[in-house]
Amino acid sequence: MRVSWVAVTAGLLGAAVGAMRAASRLDRLHVRTDAAWAALDAALYRRAVAASSLAGPATLRRAACAAQRVGPTAREDAENELGRMLAVLDRCGLEPTCANRLADAEQAVVIARRVYNDAVRDTLALRSRRMVRWLRLAGTAPLPSYFEIVEPELPAYGLELDGAGA
Repeated sequence: MRVSWVAVTAGLLGAAVGAMRAASRLDRLHVRTDAAWAALDAALYRRAVAASSLAGPATLRRAACAAQRVGPTAREDAENELGRMLAVLDRCGLEPTCANRLADAEQAVVIARRVYNDAVRDTLALRSRRMVRWLRLAGTAPLPSYFEIVEPELPAYGLELDGAGA
């Protein structure tokens, strides 16, 4: 009788420790997701500001201003529209400092979006585990969602990563 009581107690203690570790990890993942969203939001805003300062077509400036002011529900659509307009923009006629600022902002958007989507993937994976769902360890935190926009084609800067050009 005493051995079974010890086994049950050890099992419950192990489950409690596992739940505490999962709750702590989930909290850290939510913080990571929030920080990644803040970085992505800043990068998107920086790209929109860089695009609105260009001496390009008026539709580009309107799309950049719309991307700065749009709410969270229509954010992906506005950013995709801006991205499409930037993709067809002739950058040869731009002032070099403006072109460099825009290229830097686009690269920051690509990196920030990947970091954010990685954080969302990790958070959703942990939240889908049975113990996290059953014990409701996520609390009232909203379920994060991926941010899907078309990534711009970035210049290669003369680097050949596949070894074909080396």
